Amino acid sequence: MQTDILIIGGGLSGLALADHLAGQSKDFLLVEAQSRLGGRILTKELSGGRFDLGPAWFWFGQPRMAALAQRFQIPVFEQFSTGDLMFQDQSGVVQRGRGFASMEGSYRLAGGIGSLIDALAGVLDPSKMLTSTRLISVDHSACNIMAKLDQNGIPLTIQARQIVLAIPPRVIAETVSFEPALDATQLQTLKAVPTWMAGQAKIIAVYDNPHWRNAGLSGDAMSQLGPMVEIHDASPMTGGPYALFGFVGVPADVRIAHRDEMLHLAKAQLTAIFGAEMATPKDLVLQDWATAPEIAHPRDRQPVRQHPTYGLPPNLRGLSARGLHFGSTETAPEFGGFLEGALEAAERVADRIAIALTVPN
Repeated sequence: MQTDILIIGGGLSGLALADHLAGQSKDFLLVEAQSRLGGRILTKELSGGRFDLGPAWFWFGQPRMAALAQRFQIPVFEQFSTGDLMFQDQSGVVQRGRGFASMEGSYRLAGGIGSLIDALAGVLDPSKMLTSTRLISVDHSACNIMAKLDQNGIPLTIQARQIVLAIPPRVIAETVSFEPALDATQLQTLKAVPTWMAGQAKIIAVYDNPHWRNAGLSGDAMSQLGPMVEIHDASPMTGGPYALFGFVGVPADVRIAHRDEMLHLAKAQLTAIFGAEMATPKDLVLQDWATAPEIAHPRDRQPVRQHPTYGLPPNLRGLSARGLHFGSTETAPEFGGFLEGALEAAERVADRIAIALTVPN
């Protein structure tokens, strides 16, 4: 099988790159290891509503996200933050009206961030996308790229002029072999880049009624007890069902070993903070990104305490001369780690490839 540009990764960066290339009438093939598109974006239907189990927000000053939502006519709305906040101390004592709405002013999309994935996939040629297809190795020793993949247990070889690895750098380092091999410093550089969100877990609780709003609460809460350390309203733009979600503060190894207990404790925590009506959610779901091998590896289980400094490391840039590009959100210099960063990375790689393809084989 042959293509001009092979894109590895069907998350936002890979799909946005494919969209750029399609608009330029360039030949490409996109492959995704998971059985679905979206990567770290996962919008799931629960009790008739759509809720984000991955990233959910973008912000003012992130023009690519705003433009994409406008292009696909996806309504944008502000994060709900009206009402009092709640605080739970280490002993479990709950205080009302303490703190501030940390996500006030952030934006969400009607139908969830997955609406962007659906929209992008919908304008691309389905024959140009393969799921359940995992990259095994890349031979970049000759003028062309030779990629070996595994498609549901069936070996697949693809020849390309350029390859874009739109997957987390640590996933590349841990799962892909190269010929010629990357040098030790390049490999260590890939391993050193934290995968944004990979160590996180989110719990979503869905209800018929917004009990917290009815009580004059915003749904925002901070807790020193847990298991959720930060809670926000996750309800749709209009109407129900309504929901709260929380970031789990329990270490990855512990929560993985005690998944059912995490859900039981989360229900008890929501009841303690927001009232007895919270004891019977219609749905209660834990999404643990540390358990997704296409996203995270063991070193990602250590929580990232602050936003890393991202961008394509200098010692990896020269590989583009061999047709090898890196295009995940972690490679974006301005908005790395954010949804906007995925679009920024796609834009940057599309420009590099446009230049590279002007050079004859």
